[in-house]
Amino acid sequence: MPAQDVVDTAAQAAEQELPPLIVREPLAEYLDARGLGSGPVEASRIGEGHSNITYLVERGGECFVLRRPPRPPLPPTAHDVLREARLLTAVRDADVRTPPVLDACDDESILGVPFYVMEYIEGTVITTEVPEALATPDERRRICCELVDSLAEMHAVDWRACGLEGFGKPTGYLDRQLRRFGGLWDINKTRDLPLVQEVGEWLAANKPESPPATIVHGDYRLGNTMFAEGAPARLIAIFDWEMATIGDPLADIGYLTATWSEPSDAERLETMFDRLTVTHAEGFFSRDELIARYEERTGRSMSDLRWYQALALWKAAVFMEGNYKRSLAGTTDDPYLALFDKGVPQLAEAAHEITKLPAPST
Repeated sequence: MPAQDVVDTAAQAAEQELPPLIVREPLAEYLDARGLGSGPVEASRIGEGHSNITYLVERGGECFVLRRPPRPPLPPTAHDVLREARLLTAVRDADVRTPPVLDACDDESILGVPFYVMEYIEGTVITTEVPEALATPDERRRICCELVDSLAEMHAVDWRACGLEGFGKPTGYLDRQLRRFGGLWDINKTRDLPLVQEVGEWLAANKPESPPATIVHGDYRLGNTMFAEGAPARLIAIFDWEMATIGDPLADIGYLTATWSEPSDAERLETMFDRLTVTHAEGFFSRDELIARYEERTGRSMSDLRWYQALALWKAAVFMEGNYKRSLAGTTDDPYLALFDKGVPQLAEAAHEITKLPAPST
């Protein structure tokens, strides 16, 4: 059968060359057993994610959100949605803006992969345009304040009190990141890109001393947050916790600012992030303003931030090469991933450009 993302039965799924992403009948039985709605399942893709996949599930007038990995084969340690669900459950009562998890499933007989289900939240994810109610300079500034303040809140959570001992090691985070993504490059790479190796070596040779460990999101950016409808701007949920761990909080502010696009970027090497020009409008913060607000809110020094920005783009290059590899293998029909034929080298070059910037004066 031609590949379909959503089918009714396990028998139909078995007939497909590529496995479907949703199989309605076994999913309905699973939801019934947990009291999550009733009746037939309708499922539609939502969000802009190109790694783990998010579905809106509707049944009996109720809505839920289901999150699952992409089609196998998958690299080791990547796309671990059960780990993601564990963190979201742990911080449910803490000062972190997350959607509540309703259930997590490790039974792969239902969809062929683990998955979890969370509450559906009404709001807006800002990607290519700002909602009309927030499209003023004052509200755009408030969006930026909410974005930084939510990150500072997350980094202030007592992760031990949340039961996250063992979720990640509180020391050696940067060393593990370099080892993990260096090894992941060996698994993901589809071609020789010497700059990836060169940036990795520079990161290892210039590694800073980490501040005390916090929860780290790992992919913190505007497009992974949701804002409430209407003014004033209010950030109500942070999504896509796939890469979360316990580690160095500066990795998050490094990623946020390295991937932030601003009007002065005309001469900066373009990457996939610089196409998101919504943040060019009047009122949106510059990268320096984002950094200053985070420093004010947390008291952490930003003197080594260029290292973390280079790390962010290097990791993005490694990770997206894995998604590009899936595109080449034909295990995904996401046209966006095919763009990383050029996108990964651009990310590696942008990371390399950061490594050549002068170190801040002390």
